[in-house]
Amino acid sequence: MGCHPVTVSRLDEFNSEPADAAVEALRGCNAAPRFAAELVAGRPFPDADTLVRRAGEVARGLPWDEVQMALVAHPRIGDRVEGSSAEARASRREQGSMGGADDDTRAAIVEGNRAYEERFGHVYLIRAAGRSPEEVLAELRRRLDNDADAERAEVVEQLAQITELRVQGLLGA
Repeated sequence: MGCHPVTVSRLDEFNSEPADAAVEALRGCNAAPRFAAELVAGRPFPDADTLVRRAGEVARGLPWDEVQMALVAHPRIGDRVEGSSAEARASRREQGSMGGADDDTRAAIVEGNRAYEERFGHVYLIRAAGRSPEEVLAELRRRLDNDADAERAEVVEQLAQITELRVQGLLGA
């Protein structure tokens, strides 16, 4: 019988790396300070699904001031995302479908973003992955009719979905 090299999974690396390295890796998934701190404190995780589920729970439980900190790191939907940070790379991947938007849809999203920011005071956040530009625009228009509390609840849910996808990506899952 021959020896096979032992492969270390990304989850094993995450579970065993120094706390500051784990926190830094998680900042690209969700910039709220409490998010990374709570996940790192919960290590080790038995499997990737448990870590992803916990990431969503923590994101959904963030107080609004921390959600706002996370929002600052998110570019406007449809904007060209610059930079080489983990956040910028993730946003470019997630907004990939926006590159196929026709001029009218793109212009409507730009106008909708402006109206949304005037109404709610922060960027329009939506899980763009898996959605067409038309779906993103339809959701933007629907959410403009929300009251502040309903919109905060939608923002938290969208942030949690984005966070879960990014943690999956971090693990290569």
